[in-house]
Amino acid sequence: MSPATPASISIFPPPRPAFYNRPTLDVAASLLGMLLMRAEPDGTCTAGIIQEVEAYIGQGDLGCHARSGRTQRNDAMWGPPGHAYVYFTYGMHWMLNVVTEAEEMPAAVLLRAVVPVSGIEHMRARRKHKPDRILCDGPAKLCQAFAIDRSFNHHNLCDPASLLTIRPGYSVDPARIQRTARIGLENVPEPWKNIPWRLYIPTDGLLLDKNGKITPNGECKPA
Repeated sequence: MSPATPASISIFPPPRPAFYNRPTLDVAASLLGMLLMRAEPDGTCTAGIIQEVEAYIGQGDLGCHARSGRTQRNDAMWGPPGHAYVYFTYGMHWMLNVVTEAEEMPAAVLLRAVVPVSGIEHMRARRKHKPDRILCDGPAKLCQAFAIDRSFNHHNLCDPASLLTIRPGYSVDPARIQRTARIGLENVPEPWKNIPWRLYIPTDGLLLDKNGKITPNGECKPA
């Protein structure tokens, strides 16, 4: 079997910036089922199906990093849609977000979990051989598994030549998308504490073919 490469995992290029220059909640829903992909130094590809995301929208959102204005840390949120916003938290973890909406409108979607589909050995090594079921089931875990750090802040996720991209991947039944409060906002006032801006799909929410395999989907169009 040939090693997995970006082209062999998804024949479709990353969506253009217009895909991300839309309302953040629309982008968040569209990202579910898409593929987070990292080109590896050995020519292979690490990839996972985006399964869980959270939306953060503007300075009025008191759960959002932009609530206190523009800083060196959150500067990427004001940048072009389709670029990465990567930040460090708790003194030990990196978190990957995708910038959404127009420039100067600070909004982003946090990638919270992916389902590994390629490059599992790379993920296992980086995650110190944790059980496969928990390789990428949290935002810090997926960054560790994909070797994502500050060097990817402001990274253009729409450039097919980028080391890190998001590409069309798999069909998701919209009826299976679940919406709940975002994680870790216990000290944030209402309505932001419990606003249902966390979106996720259970594994069986992916569209399966008659053989139980995930069905490829080439649809990824800007509104």
